[in-house]
Amino acid sequence: MSLSFANSTVVQSRARALVPLCVGAGVYLFFFFVGDTLLQDSDSFWQIKIGQWILDHGALPTTDFYSFTRTGETWISTSWLSQVLFAFSHAQWDWAGPVILTAIGMALTAAIFVYLLDAQIEAPRAVLFAMLALLLTIHHVLARPHILALPVMVAWVGLLMAAADRRSAPSWHWLPLMALWANLHGGFVLGLALIGPISLEAVEHAEKGQRLRLFLRWVLFGVGALIASCCTPYGWRTLMGATNILGLGELLSVIFEWMPANFATFTAFEGALLGLIALGYYRGIVLSAPRIFLILFLTWSALTHFRSIEAFAFLVPLVLAKPLGEMFARPQGDAAGGDRWPARTVTALGALMIVAASWTSTSLYMAHHRFTFTMTQTPAAAADLLEKLKVKRIFNAYQFGGYLISRDIPVFVDGRAELYGEKFVMDFFKATEGKKPELLPRLLDEYKIDATLLVADAPGPQILDQLKGWKRAYADDIAVVHVREKVEGGAAVAPSN
Repeated sequence: MSLSFANSTVVQSRARALVPLCVGAGVYLFFFFVGDTLLQDSDSFWQIKIGQWILDHGALPTTDFYSFTRTGETWISTSWLSQVLFAFSHAQWDWAGPVILTAIGMALTAAIFVYLLDAQIEAPRAVLFAMLALLLTIHHVLARPHILALPVMVAWVGLLMAAADRRSAPSWHWLPLMALWANLHGGFVLGLALIGPISLEAVEHAEKGQRLRLFLRWVLFGVGALIASCCTPYGWRTLMGATNILGLGELLSVIFEWMPANFATFTAFEGALLGLIALGYYRGIVLSAPRIFLILFLTWSALTHFRSIEAFAFLVPLVLAKPLGEMFARPQGDAAGGDRWPARTVTALGALMIVAASWTSTSLYMAHHRFTFTMTQTPAAAADLLEKLKVKRIFNAYQFGGYLISRDIPVFVDGRAELYGEKFVMDFFKATEGKKPELLPRLLDEYKIDATLLVADAPGPQILDQLKGWKRAYADDIAVVHVREKVEGGAAVAPSN
């Protein structure tokens, strides 16, 4: 009977080892099959364009050369490694490449998340938390660098929390994670900021005689993490570049992903907040001061900026993992198991079968499906006309900047808001959205604009229809083109149908 129990424990242990991989495979296939929904942000165009430039030149950009309003000004790419990966995948498989890369990023995030939670709570609950986190973040899953950095963020915070739970200092071997994060995306500053409160969790629960020594070890680790974050081709400038976006002030309130959460209608995020409050009251969870601070900070970030909801979704469960694990004790047979070589072999074979099945599904789907970018971000016909007219200075909509960059057309503005600055982009929005229509003719004259390319349903085209010296040259459901009645050189421009 004891032999039967031991065998059962081994089977459970090996089955649990496959749970993160199964979750990752399921998440990968889901996002791959809905891959067209990942191609909805025109920033993907300029991210890929910059990555291709890096591959072609074997160097990293230090100045802007895609706009005519900021040409030659200092600008660095804090997501250069992600851009290179996206550019390479796009060159190999067209838009299927970025879709696969994004799906892999989400799969790794879910797998690492379940693996870390499984150390504290039962696998079914860990999987449930993963599904809830994915539901909260699905709105921001796009073929962009932040997705490739997401698994690194989860691993970094999960490992720090695990060290705090053990009342020990993090291993120096984890510092390369921070270096990788810093090369993938500017969000690595969050990982640096969280070291402090997580270290307090470890120090608070350590034995009194060990607290000072442990605190100093965390301080040294924090210094090491700061140095690791500068291990990029740009050095310390990466840290400065990553924080520039936070200084855009009012502009952050008009860029969708930086807007505060909106509770005008019920959302999954609102449900998560209510559920978190209900769980606390129902189960009476008692948390230490550092854990409370971490949850409040992540909640505040998510309320302040829409894009921070993904950090809330994946990191709050990691902060709560140990208290929840103590509340929901594992069954006795689930606590440990044997580690015999036949069991390891079966696990490895199972893992290979899951990976093979996922790749086979990918190949079969790619054979008959062609991924395409959403049409609302690609004003192809309007851009064709502008190239035919040979205009040099185009006043383009903010969301069209990435597409124009992909066609080597100099832009007035694009998604690199930190390059243009708060005043410049705010003046642009106020002029084109009708808040200060008198700004529009001033900007057109100040920057010697030859033609405009604006969103069809925005107020800007209607303002231009009434503006003397401008004619509507093209319009469709996506974009409207206006041209000066006379371009430079005095040649008349005839409107096109």
